[in-house]
Amino acid sequence: MSTDLDNLETLLRAWNAGDLAARDALFAQIYPDLKQLARRHLRGEADGHTLNTTALVHETCLGVLGDKSGDWRGRAQFFAFVSMVMRHVLIDHARQRRAQKRDGQRVRVALHDDIVGQSDDPDALLDLEAALTKLEEHSTRMARVVECRLFGGMTDLETARALDMGERSVSREWQRGKAWLRVALAPSAEGQATLES
Repeated sequence: MSTDLDNLETLLRAWNAGDLAARDALFAQIYPDLKQLARRHLRGEADGHTLNTTALVHETCLGVLGDKSGDWRGRAQFFAFVSMVMRHVLIDHARQRRAQKRDGQRVRVALHDDIVGQSDDPDALLDLEAALTKLEEHSTRMARVVECRLFGGMTDLETARALDMGERSVSREWQRGKAWLRVALAPSAEGQATLES
């Protein structure tokens, strides 16, 4: 991400303290980064997709601004939260699209690092969301790591900073989370996925 780290963190602290001008300056500064994040989320979507990069960024900004719990300690934590909001915008959009095409065939999702946006089928994204929800019930920490890596496109180091974890722990949780999701998303997996210790 290309933002000026010192200025961004200064603006985050000021916004946390209630400075709305700092909030506006923050969003003006990170807008290019939000566009880059949105492109990553939408990568692979079919032409003519009804939610484009700009629309995803704007919906995400509305979601972030509507959240009253923001007390972000730094850039990594803030962008992890922004990525989570973006994921929820995409899930809501997929639900709306699925409602419009109820009789379509379901497509299974192949799990890899750039899983987001690899199918134009809303059911694929909703299958992933359901698997992530089950993973969160199994391990909230692992689910947060997967969310940062998969949806946020963060590195192990960025994820570690966002979640206050060690980088090696993030790497282990990411590997275990991918394995867990592969089981959960396998075509034959209708029941609860299990994770080897």
